[in-house]
Amino acid sequence: MSIETVRGKHVTILFDGTRCIHSRNCVLTHPDVFVPNVDGEWIHPDAQSVEDVVLTARMCPSGAIQYQRHDGGEEEPAPIVNTVRVRENGPLAFNAPLKVAGEDAGLRRTLCRCGLSKHKPYCDNSHIEGGFHATGEPPLKKSEALAARDGELTVEPQSNGPLKVIGNLEVVSGTGHTIDRVTETWLCRCGHSQNKPFCDGSHRKFGFEADGA
Repeated sequence: MSIETVRGKHVTILFDGTRCIHSRNCVLTHPDVFVPNVDGEWIHPDAQSVEDVVLTARMCPSGAIQYQRHDGGEEEPAPIVNTVRVRENGPLAFNAPLKVAGEDAGLRRTLCRCGLSKHKPYCDNSHIEGGFHATGEPPLKKSEALAARDGELTVEPQSNGPLKVIGNLEVVSGTGHTIDRVTETWLCRCGHSQNKPFCDGSHRKFGFEADGA
């Protein structure tokens, strides 16, 4: 699927359907800009102010929605706090200056944690068809505040194993509670860990197979 590019007077919206995880933030927040369930044109950049369009785009957890301003306004800044949000029965939603498998991956991406994606390490919505169940509200850990909370975050998919994450990161539940604060961690991507979202070695027991990219 090619990227849809819709130019408005003051902002252009770019939509990459291969990234979309159907969080529906866009169609629920501004259904006049992102019009659901219609034939033909469904993106209307001029239906709201530039700032409203920009804020809605930044709410897209997968980065499927990007924007380009024509009014000289600020492009999307890196977050003050790097986060990964654990989505209920779904993927890991990162918001940070990301480098994934050695490549720059922007500021917003969703990575598979069900083990079923055909586009690993990224989510492709296979968790829905596969009936993946995993809470978005895992137990909170006692953790100390990080000396720094931003900066580049490196995600290194391990061959037949978890996601090794290096950098300042807050692991956050779906309701916004901080589960843990880390500078290095291993996150489950096989779908079998009993300590989700963290790896517990279950990938070896279940024979999980995925390359390191």
